Amino acid sequence: METKERSYLKQALISCSTMAVAAFCAMNPLTANAQLAPAKLEALKTELGKEIDKQQKNTQVMVDMVFSFGELGFQEFETSKYLTDILKKNGFTIEQGIAGIPTAWTAKWGSGKPLIAIGSDIDCIPKASQKPGVGYHDPIIAGAPGHGEGHNSGEPLNITAVLALKKIMEREKIPGTIMLWPGVAEEQLGTKAYYVRDGYFKDVDACIFTHVANNLATSYGDSGGNGMISVRFDFEGESAHSAGAPWKGKSALDAVELMDLGWNYHREHMETTQRSHYVITDGGDQPNVVPSKSSVWYYFRERSYPKIMQMYKDGIKIAEAAAKMTDTKMTYTVLGSAWPGHFNQPMAEAIYQNIKSVGLPGWSAEDQALAHGIQKELKSPEEGLPTTLSVLAKPSASLSSGGGGSDDIADISWTVPTIVLRYPSNIPGLPGHNWANAISMATPIAHKGVTAGAKAEAMTLLELFTNPELLKNAKTYFTDVQTKETKYIPLVSKTDKPAIELNRKIMEEFRPAMKKYYYNPAKYNTYLEQLGIKYPTVRN
Repeated sequence: METKERSYLKQALISCSTMAVAAFCAMNPLTANAQLAPAKLEALKTELGKEIDKQQKNTQVMVDMVFSFGELGFQEFETSKYLTDILKKNGFTIEQGIAGIPTAWTAKWGSGKPLIAIGSDIDCIPKASQKPGVGYHDPIIAGAPGHGEGHNSGEPLNITAVLALKKIMEREKIPGTIMLWPGVAEEQLGTKAYYVRDGYFKDVDACIFTHVANNLATSYGDSGGNGMISVRFDFEGESAHSAGAPWKGKSALDAVELMDLGWNYHREHMETTQRSHYVITDGGDQPNVVPSKSSVWYYFRERSYPKIMQMYKDGIKIAEAAAKMTDTKMTYTVLGSAWPGHFNQPMAEAIYQNIKSVGLPGWSAEDQALAHGIQKELKSPEEGLPTTLSVLAKPSASLSSGGGGSDDIADISWTVPTIVLRYPSNIPGLPGHNWANAISMATPIAHKGVTAGAKAEAMTLLELFTNPELLKNAKTYFTDVQTKETKYIPLVSKTDKPAIELNRKIMEEFRPAMKKYYYNPAKYNTYLEQLGIKYPTVRN
């Protein structure tokens, strides 16, 4: 039997324990019960939207500033310093130079689980310099790089979203860690596989990636794109006088041309899903010298890892044959890679509900005039900017679908549950990777699209931090559906290194002139104002 003394002691301990738990829960309301009540969640989402609206000036400044830097892959030094300085001032801990890449970094804030990663690309396109708001080709500096993909807008969107979310997480004592990171050299597919290989996503619970588009949208499952491996083939022979003693030379350029000829004949016998393309990056010095060195850079794209690797092996075999025919030496270097993408269904469905809640921006008559102007200039359908939301895109039908582009966010999507949020800062009907795609990217079109995207992202992040069921479902889909039969095998090896020397010479050539056009927000309200551009400027 229990004595009176023991009974009193037991009741006292229970009482103390209950009070301690109550006090702890009061200080940490989401630690003991992470699920927010629906009304509370909706109220906080509304607050996030209002907070992001308040940040529109800061958002515009960030978008315009990064646009003005216009830095190519692996050379995004100004961009990375600018963005990390903002994050550092707002309490984020920065790790610079991740995966051996000088312009790559992580920025973390918060503590404990879950750990949610938020990323976007920051590099630009060669020869895509363009005055924003001008609906025809008018470069700021002829031949210079420019944001003809719109990568100047993604990280400003992410920063806008997480700074609004951070205020609520601090006040509501919501546990968890935010990790921002940049897609360096995405146009070369040069870094994300190295982030994965070097362990930067091993503790991450989920990832939201943002990418510029012309609508507010997302998708799940197989995205229908190709994976890819990027390889440079270098040939070395012997120089000689091209007229005086050509028989003494061994032309490395001949080897490149024979490789290209062999590959082009090989295309006839490849599946229709393949995409392969090349540029000769070094064709010799001058015609009267037999080229002792020559290089060709290939992208091999296909719909699955085995098919990509088969293309890679075929490319090596044809390069070896070209070297034998010309008595030259051949070496090859992997410059980048990407898996075919696959994105998380529960997370995509969650963010799409927030996309519907946010809706498309209200485009002005000036915004639509710019869109119609460039569409007419390029003889594209003159549909203007979208006024109807995209539907939630479902998986591609099969691995035999048409194939297409590649994005190395796919490597992260095969490592942790991942989605891509596309936001409406560009104009429909443009060619992509082109000066025309830079036209909207420092205008009200970009600013409004980024604000809309930031709202959808911040609302979804709030759910990921406060709804354990959503994260559980995301992980179940990742393990039981996405990776049940397909296992991620890196296309880069343990010894491959990021090609951090790429684009260095181009930026060294153009950066001194480009610096004169860096945005000065202390003096000018917008970049359009600094450049003296009337918005919009289109042909009559």
